[in-house]
Amino acid sequence: MQHRKSARRPARAPRLVAAVAAALALAVGLGGCGGSGGDQGSGKGSDVRTAAQAESLEPLKDTPAPRLPATVTSADGHRSTVRSAARIVPLTGSLSEIVFTLGLGDRVVGRDVTADFAQAKKLPVVTRAHDVSAENVLSLKPTVVLAETTTGPAEAIDQIRDAGVPLVVLAPAKELADVGTRIDAVAAALGVPDAGKELRQRTEDRIEAVRAGTKRPADGKAPRVAFLYLRGSAAVYLLGGRDSGAGSLLEAAGAIDAGEESGLTKDFTPITSEALAKAAPDAILVMSKGLDSVGGVDGLLKLPGVAETPAGMDRRIVSIEDGKLLNYGPRTDQVLRSLVDQLYGAAS
Repeated sequence: MQHRKSARRPARAPRLVAAVAAALALAVGLGGCGGSGGDQGSGKGSDVRTAAQAESLEPLKDTPAPRLPATVTSADGHRSTVRSAARIVPLTGSLSEIVFTLGLGDRVVGRDVTADFAQAKKLPVVTRAHDVSAENVLSLKPTVVLAETTTGPAEAIDQIRDAGVPLVVLAPAKELADVGTRIDAVAAALGVPDAGKELRQRTEDRIEAVRAGTKRPADGKAPRVAFLYLRGSAAVYLLGGRDSGAGSLLEAAGAIDAGEESGLTKDFTPITSEALAKAAPDAILVMSKGLDSVGGVDGLLKLPGVAETPAGMDRRIVSIEDGKLLNYGPRTDQVLRSLVDQLYGAAS
């Protein structure tokens, strides 16, 4: 399967930003890097399948009318009073996804580059590389800005607050259990708590339907899956551990997080032959742009130790879009369904 070229900026997955920054120096020396872009054909026998990216989100049927003002306490301790939701700027793709799915997309005036769905494509981008541009945000005259504790730099957040714009900071989602609370928090900040309850129920019901309908392997053996974070252009190759953010998805799919099971207690660690041998994954989970960045499956198999794992020998690679995998929001049922289908076959 052909894969699109890697974007310049990786998805702002909550558990990855700090991990990548900390691990960059360690990872630079790792060999086996394929170039970014180019023909990503994986060769005969490859089992990699990339989940079809949703063209658009599915907003709630009824458009809610915000009941404001609403005073909320941010995850960083600041209290903000939101008096208008006429011009909303969400600073992460996952927050944009919730706002649009609540039915408030026509009020969004700017986006983070990781808002990868159709409804947001024409909005101006307010980030530069990994960082939020306070100037870009303020130029849009927002009435409320939504951010996460991982959003930075801190100076930009302070500048937006100092300009008098209500800025609500939310804790990042780390697992399936966070989906409902995130939706509730965004809905409360925007004055649409009833719509939040409806979206939370719909999302949790859909996730549970996928979980309940998953057919495990006939032999009853749960596959061991290693989550690898790859950015070939920056020579970053990381193996996910206990706090990578992928564990609850793997558990819901009936799989074992091979990194955590092998004893990795951190979020990510540089890939080594020894670490992969200990993890011994039956399948490897990657983000699609990360896979592109190392040259597809053939390039992935050149990284240290990958080809020698059961997953590498079987070319059993699960690829899911960067802007969806760790969002833990209204599209998480799609992520879980794709993970299940790629692990067990679409008939599951």
